[in-house]
Amino acid sequence: MANMVCGGAMCSCSFGMAPSALMVTPENKCLTSMPLATIMDNIPLKNILPFGMCSSMANPVVAAATAAALGVLTPMPCIPVIPAPWAPGSPKVLIANKPALTNTSKLMCAYGGVIQISNPGALTITTS
Repeated sequence: MANMVCGGAMCSCSFGMAPSALMVTPENKCLTSMPLATIMDNIPLKNILPFGMCSSMANPVVAAATAAALGVLTPMPCIPVIPAPWAPGSPKVLIANKPALTNTSKLMCAYGGVIQISNPGALTITTS
């Protein structure tokens, strides 16, 4: 059983150096104490906030800073680039006609990072 994810859930990125909170706006129209998330809550700087410093060499800013430091990995501020929705969502629960986001869903950053839910924020709402 997977847990539903709500606004304020904690996320982490495999190339980020700090956790970040998932921001869910109330346009989904499904509220508990916080709005419930869907797989379409994937907009950078609106839903997905930066993860501190990025250490991915696929990030052009990190690559440039590392080259300027003569090959010593130099992390730079994270700005997520998200090309696709979260996957997989809940196959049985729809919120505003979109699959609900669960704590088993993952999100890919264009720079190679895997973003995952570390704390869904809602531990009492489950889905199969």
